[in-house]
Amino acid sequence: MKRSIVKNATLLGLFALLCTALVALVNQFTFERIKQQEDLELMRTLHQIIPDDMHDNALIEHCILIQDAAALGVEEPLPAYIASNQGEPVAIAIETVAPDGYNGQIKLIVAIDAKGEVLGVRTLNHNETPGLGDKIELRKSPWVFGFNGQSLQDDQDKRWAVKKDGGQFDQFTGATITPRAYVGAMRRTLLYFNTNKQTLLSRPANCEVNYE
Repeated sequence: MKRSIVKNATLLGLFALLCTALVALVNQFTFERIKQQEDLELMRTLHQIIPDDMHDNALIEHCILIQDAAALGVEEPLPAYIASNQGEPVAIAIETVAPDGYNGQIKLIVAIDAKGEVLGVRTLNHNETPGLGDKIELRKSPWVFGFNGQSLQDDQDKRWAVKKDGGQFDQFTGATITPRAYVGAMRRTLLYFNTNKQTLLSRPANCEVNYE
């Protein structure tokens, strides 16, 4: 009887170890596949918002980390990608967050040239209401194109608000909170860039280092 119990316990233990190892392998394989897909999507987005003829470097490889909760909407460091041409920085794409969306955080990435002009912006992640707040997605609406070519004069620039608040950007019918949060995040990010432009554009590529 004892021998049978020991044998069964040993088999169960081996089976548990085998299952654990199998789950770990599946998770590792899945993680790598997901990471590859995320990198491909990021590269596609970066090439959409920073024209290829503007730079000659691999954008995703010149990554830096920046941290400023007041400007970027979250406490943790966020990546930014510097575009350069013949070694000279010409633009930057900064990931930023609107913490005050209707259904929580809205994550976006905004490309700004060295003069402080918006080249493009895309929504990376959000939980806004389908059919209302999801117009921040390019596949649902061209609304994000309204930021192209815009710049922030100073911290008193009243144009950077939705029209309902006296600004220049359209709100959505029945959903003002989402575009208001989005425009606010754009404004704060541009102000951060204008204030820290020289420091940001001169940083070496290293997304493992927090320079703040």
